[in-house]
Amino acid sequence: MWFIFALLSAVFAALTSILAKVGIDGVNSNLATAVKTVVVLAMAWGMVFLTGTQNGITDISKKSWLFLILSGLATGASWLCYYRALQIGEASKVVPVDKLSVVITLVLAFTFLHEKFSPKSVIGCVLIAAGTLVMVL
Repeated sequence: MWFIFALLSAVFAALTSILAKVGIDGVNSNLATAVKTVVVLAMAWGMVFLTGTQNGITDISKKSWLFLILSGLATGASWLCYYRALQIGEASKVVPVDKLSVVITLVLAFTFLHEKFSPKSVIGCVLIAAGTLVMVL
């Protein structure tokens, strides 16, 4: 089931890039990010209330609050940079560079979460990095 959600995430991320590139034409990238964020916020809270999970907010630990807030700050920084890059660059070049996040995530997961690197994941990282270089050069 995780694979279906991951695949849907990739499809929606691709749509996000194309829709954003069209949507930011003539709009300040920071303002565009703020508009997107309001929509995401409304959608996320809508899902919380739709699924009836709003009562779980009191069960969130201090550690989880800290890391969720840090994750939110990282997301915000990522979106601000991404929208600016999309505004001044070509989507076909910005998106592959953005997807280097896969390689960076694997390295961080290995370093901080002590997840295992398999030969397949190393080969995948090298291919993603090489593919990114081929696409942007």
